[in-house]
Amino acid sequence: MTRLEITRWPIVRSLLIHRWPQVLITSIGLAVFLLAIVAGLLGTPVGNRNFSIVIVWILWWGLLMLLAVPAFGRAWCSVCPIPAPGEWLQRGAILRPQGKGLGLNLRWPRRLRGIWLQNAAFVLLCVFSLVILTNPALTGLVLAGFLLLALLTSLTFERRSFCRYLCPVGGFIGLYSQLAPIELRVKDPAVCASHSVKSCYLGSDAGYGCPWLVYPLTLRKNNSCGLCMECLRTCTEDNIVLQLRPPGADLGETSSRRMDEAFKSLIMLGSALLYSGVMLGTWGPVKLVGSRVGTAAWFGYAGGVLGMLLIVLPGFFLLAVAVGKWWSSATSLRRTFIAQATALVPLGLSAWVAFSLAFVFASASYVFPILSDPLGLGWNLLGTGAFPWQPYGMQIVPYMQIGVLLVGLIWACRTSRQIAGEELAPGAALRLAAPVSAFSLAVTLGLIGLLVA
Repeated sequence: MTRLEITRWPIVRSLLIHRWPQVLITSIGLAVFLLAIVAGLLGTPVGNRNFSIVIVWILWWGLLMLLAVPAFGRAWCSVCPIPAPGEWLQRGAILRPQGKGLGLNLRWPRRLRGIWLQNAAFVLLCVFSLVILTNPALTGLVLAGFLLLALLTSLTFERRSFCRYLCPVGGFIGLYSQLAPIELRVKDPAVCASHSVKSCYLGSDAGYGCPWLVYPLTLRKNNSCGLCMECLRTCTEDNIVLQLRPPGADLGETSSRRMDEAFKSLIMLGSALLYSGVMLGTWGPVKLVGSRVGTAAWFGYAGGVLGMLLIVLPGFFLLAVAVGKWWSSATSLRRTFIAQATALVPLGLSAWVAFSLAFVFASASYVFPILSDPLGLGWNLLGTGAFPWQPYGMQIVPYMQIGVLLVGLIWACRTSRQIAGEELAPGAALRLAAPVSAFSLAVTLGLIGLLVA
């Protein structure tokens, strides 16, 4: 499949060049986000009747994992409401290209760059997830905390430092955006190299410099591009394109593989396993313990979660890589570990999609009464307040889950083999990839057992 430029179509280019469609969607999202905070703090304490729980953890999560990330990569980041207030104050403008903004505009500390802080934030959310996902007040506080942290970060540091270095949601969207069939890239690198005015990075009268601190000429993967389209607006040479491409095209990119991304893939895969067992499986007692924050049993649960995400799963993967390295005579264990962790990206996304299918299809009907009664006060604004709960498609969901997991397994095995072949002869590459493929098979069978059996 060759690349297909979609910004050559006038209607698409017009919608992306003009800032108002993006601002409109972001503003609507911000209004919903603020309502979720209010509903969480002031609405009913019953989770499945509270706007914050249902809209955020069922509707938004379902759309994100089942549609937005697999199909559009980081498109959500381009309209995310969380950094919007801080970014508008930082710029001193909303629709205008430039304004007199607020803030210190400091550079993010070099030692804190990368996604280690995002990894830590996601692990922290996993530890408290059972109570956050069921307690509206705590959900409201978490959402308000994200909004405040993004605001303070924007007023202290340059551009979208919060999104790039802190946001746990942006971290996993960035990881899985590598699989999306869409990318923003330069059309002709020679044009950028010869152009002395780097308006795409520095900004111009037409738009802002890249909020994500990315120079488009160096963009090789989707991870760090928030698809905000500012470079498309500022490029004076018409050299920025949004295009369709083969899914997973970034997986073969070798220039920016890092240990923090390798651990992100393991953390996300481990989280999918834990959620599948605790939230959807038969581990009722574990779920009960996980919601009793502060008790002695809960500390044991938290230790188990941390051990699974940071020691057990990475340890088994390291063992698989070490066996493959020994069997194939590969040179560097560290480099092989980082490279082979790329194969876990499609495996992890398939795990999250499979989990989300069961979670969302079973709970989607909660959305209808919430739309009529967002605060749980007995309203019936749209006439759907008495809409009964009913699961959808539960007869076919297991088959969908198995299909998705098998696609992820095949993709992971193929990726592992291709990555091994970057440095090794075909026979040695197969020996390196075999233990990693066995690890992926074991994880897939575990997920099928947790979700389907």
